[in-house]
Order: sequence, then structure tokens, then C-alpha cells
Amino acid sequence: MTDATGRASVQEAAAERLLSRPLPSGYREEWARHYAETGTRATYVDEADAERAARNRLVFRIADEWLALPAALVDEVTDPRICHSLPHRRSAYVLGIVNVRGELLVSLSLAALLGIAGSEQARDARGGSVARLVVIVGANGRVALPVDEVHGLHLFAASEVGAVPATIARSTSAFTSSVLAWRGHAVGGLDAAHLLAAIDRAIA
Repeated sequence: MTDATGRASVQEAAAERLLSRPLPSGYREEWARHYAETGTRATYVDEADAERAARNRLVFRIADEWLALPAALVDEVTDPRICHSLPHRRSAYVLGIVNVRGELLVSLSLAALLGIAGSEQARDARGGSVARLVVIVGANGRVALPVDEVHGLHLFAASEVGAVPATIARSTSAFTSSVLAWRGHAVGGLDAAHLLAAIDRAIA
């Protein structure tokens, strides 16, 4: 029978292997091409389908920031999991590992990566909102991102998608490729290629 210390050691060893795994050849280039301006062009039968897919987004909130991920990047949305920290690995971005359906995933702070102040666990004072874990998938596997609230998938009309203002000053602007109008909010449309590259650097 394995005790709690033994289980923790096994989890830490598995996590170190997960975090130390080599990146496939052409990883960044492949995802940059996949999420080019025309969307997931190779996946859809025509330009209209590709353009529509590019406007299909998962809308969620971190602190006071409303953000949106391309739906094609999202593998699942689930309840928060216990996060096991890694005592010998210190990172401003990597929170630890979580078990999602029997698979150990890196849990990464999107708040820290985007420069949004506060922690996922302590900042939410809104009644009725429920924290969630958004699992995204890239060429190198799945990563779990804790967020404060998930609205769900929303297909934005072309008229609701705008360019990022040149005067935008917030830290998320480096990862934002569009501004989406939704329920009176200006939602930052995250650029998948830039986000995946930043996640790659954060867990390297």
C-alpha cells in the first residue's frame, strides 16, 4: 500500500517528466500556421467555414478582464481540481499539476502570463460566478488554465469583431488579436499562436 508521501513522490516524478518533455520539431511554426489570420483553413471545406470558425470563441473572465479563446483550442471545461505544487520547481506561471480524468496536466496561471493582478483563488467577489478549469490542447498536449468564470461558446458576428486600438495600454494587448463586443463588454480575443508560444516558454 502506497502512503501519501509515496503518492506525492510519484506525482512529482511524473510532473517533472511532463514539464521536461522535448518539444516536437516545428512545434511553434506548425501552430503559427494553424492559427493564421484566415483561421483553421485546412480543417474547413471553404473560406466561409474557416471565417465562421475563427469567430467561434469561448468567453471567460479573469478578475475584471473578459477574454475569449478560439473554440478550436479548447478541449474541455471542467470543475477546479486540487493542484499539486512542485517544491523543486519555482515559476511565476506554473502552478503545479492537476489530475483531469486520470491524466496529469500542467496547471498554468493565465492571469500571471497575461499580467492580470491577483490570483485565481482570491480575487472573485462576484455573487453567483463559478470558477472553472479550461483545458486547452496544442501540438504538445493539454494544459489546464484556472479562470474565474466561463460564459460558454459564442459565435460572434463579423460586425462584433474589431481591431485592437493602437492606444490600448493593458498588458494583455501583446496576446490580443481582436476586440469583441459582447453584452456591453469589450472582450479581448486572444491570439492562439502567441498564447501557445508563451505557454511553451513558461513550462520549458
